[in-house]
Amino acid sequence: MPNTILLPLLADGEFHSGQDLAAALGISRTAIWKQLNKLKGLGLEIESVKGRGYRIPDGIDLIDEAKVRAKMTAIGLSLLKELSIQELTDSTNMEALRRVEEGARSGLVCTAEQQTAGRGRRGREWISPFGRNLYVSTVWEFSQGAAALEGLSLAVGVAVARALTDLGLPEVQLKWPNDILYRGKKLGGVLLEMVGDASGQCQVVVGIGLNVAMPRSAADSIDQAWTDVSSMAEGGGAPGRNELLGSLLGQLLPLLAAFESDGFTPWLEPWQSLDAHAGKSVVLTTGNNKVAGIARGVDPRGALRLETSVGVESVFGGEISLRIVE
Repeated sequence: MPNTILLPLLADGEFHSGQDLAAALGISRTAIWKQLNKLKGLGLEIESVKGRGYRIPDGIDLIDEAKVRAKMTAIGLSLLKELSIQELTDSTNMEALRRVEEGARSGLVCTAEQQTAGRGRRGREWISPFGRNLYVSTVWEFSQGAAALEGLSLAVGVAVARALTDLGLPEVQLKWPNDILYRGKKLGGVLLEMVGDASGQCQVVVGIGLNVAMPRSAADSIDQAWTDVSSMAEGGGAPGRNELLGSLLGQLLPLLAAFESDGFTPWLEPWQSLDAHAGKSVVLTTGNNKVAGIARGVDPRGALRLETSVGVESVFGGEISLRIVE
């Protein structure tokens, strides 16, 4: 059940009188007022001007399946089995995992206008304001268990980077193991979750969060430097969320379809070319343990190559934090 039936009418950013809105929806002015309060409860700004009506300043780009499909490649469309669009969910990864329990397999994509319990790596909260960013999770099935997934999160980062470049945006960088950066600030992230047999048939949920038009007020609790797509578009004209999602799925779905047979090998050099920390001094933190060294890219399994006083060792992802030494 949608939280509001009023939102599509106000999405254009233009003023609409209460009378016109009531007539269009066949409800009373009192019901319109209640719907407006629901919108405010979602964190949306509603501007009211006497004699002109109500509007959402600058409008809002709601996810529309037809618009997303129109921006996808033919091969991407052939691999997309279902695009589930929700107005509100706890997290798209959790929704995808629930769908897997119900029998969903490869090609299911879950997205939402807002998450109430969005998650990043290491259990961190993922800030998810309504209708401003992308929250998307894709289900794919693998037959060789966890061994077939080595390097997958890094390859997904490359796919995100290519999707952005295809839309004319400046080149981004990647931070091992899961972050997308622009000019050193966090633009997005990847979160993989697996269910099933760790050594056999399993399903993987590939979660991607991408800041598109993050309201400053919503980002007060973010504890690191961040940016969004609207800030990347020099001279304006940033792509909308439907364009972004279509381009992203056009890159992601073919990657997932080929990854079990091809592995990380085709993605190794592309990832290295976008490595934000190559040759830089970094500190890796796991719990209370810290290890300093120089980042030397990644190995064929997607592990970070860290040069220390005892040589170069491969460090695999997990509950690890990487920070550059200033």
